[in-house]
Amino acid sequence: MEQQQKPLAFTPYQRLLIVILTFLQFTVILDFMVLSPLGDILIKSFDITPKQFGWVVSSYAFSAGASGIMAAGFADKFDRKKILIFFYTGFIAGTLCCAFANSYYMLLGARIITGLFGGVIGAVSLAIVADIFQVNQRGRVMGFLQMAFTASQVLGIPIGLYLATLWGWHSAFLLIVGIGILILFLVVTKMKPIIAHLQLQTGKSPFLHLWHTIAKRNYRIGFLATAFLSVGGFMLMPFGSAFLVNNVGISQKQLPMVFMFTGIASIVIMPLVGRLSDRMDKFFLFSLGSGLAIIMIVIYTHMGITPLWLVVVINMILFMGIMSRMIPAQALTTSIPDLGDRGAFMSINASLQQMAGGIAAICAGLIVSQQSKSAPLEHYDILGYVVAGVIITCLFLVYRVSVILKKKMQPPPQA
Repeated sequence: MEQQQKPLAFTPYQRLLIVILTFLQFTVILDFMVLSPLGDILIKSFDITPKQFGWVVSSYAFSAGASGIMAAGFADKFDRKKILIFFYTGFIAGTLCCAFANSYYMLLGARIITGLFGGVIGAVSLAIVADIFQVNQRGRVMGFLQMAFTASQVLGIPIGLYLATLWGWHSAFLLIVGIGILILFLVVTKMKPIIAHLQLQTGKSPFLHLWHTIAKRNYRIGFLATAFLSVGGFMLMPFGSAFLVNNVGISQKQLPMVFMFTGIASIVIMPLVGRLSDRMDKFFLFSLGSGLAIIMIVIYTHMGITPLWLVVVINMILFMGIMSRMIPAQALTTSIPDLGDRGAFMSINASLQQMAGGIAAICAGLIVSQQSKSAPLEHYDILGYVVAGVIITCLFLVYRVSVILKKKMQPPPQA
């Protein structure tokens, strides 16, 4: 285990930026996360199969991946604040379309629109983090950004499910639109222009910039590690609520409680993991989280009828393992690209992550089956073994990323 230098304190503007990016990520993550607990409602409302619902989930991922690739060549040629405003505005508009969808195909189209804009936002946010924060600050920043994931569970998902119960599933997306408009106002009025990377740009075309970014071997290892990191979540999440309702015996009214307590546990662990990520070897921490995640995923996917309190405990420990992987892995990956390539790298990285997740959701839909709308899901245990294998593969790739970063941070030899 390697001891790192003492973490730097945040400036007042850095703290403000963390707040803005965390709330921004909250809306983007909630837009995707709320689809899983609404899965059982949507499958029954539109009379669709798990395979069709898998396409609803993956349509966002594929469109997000395509837009990220298209935007990668331009990502380092403009003020990052302006790019963020453009794509976040489109994301809000796409979510509004989801709220007013009244058929399966309209929802499918709305998810594609949302993904075209939402898929780039995470990449731009990570590029901003890498531009504004030092390496030994980023673990804590990633801890706060991952708390957006947690907040979506503690607040967003339970409130969204409650509104869906009262006024229909459309109201959950309207909630996201309302919060998004407030966050957009803060981005426009409080965030400073981010243009330091523009001084390093050459006259090469966006396509050539994209190609040169992909051509770098170390970057490709980072891309592959991030893609595998996303596969497990995309495989398990789409059918999480349907599994809990139909296999574990949790009612629709109890679902918000499961997500809420899981999120509360994550709120406790996230700042701790972020601080540990800045103080100890990031790969060592990632390995501990991976081991815990594998154990809990196998237990989770084999559950039958289970008491509510035990389901909550298992979910809490499972998400501790998952989040303990995400924070150090993202802190490592954001440190790979040079300043002049950061926007392109993050866009490509996010695109491959989304597309890998889309493929994972489709594969999960092919593995999992259901005889009727109220019958238990079949082969969910097999899905757990597949995800465990993916996590082991990801462990090797993140180790390669860690080695690359350590070599990069070594001082140059004396002449």
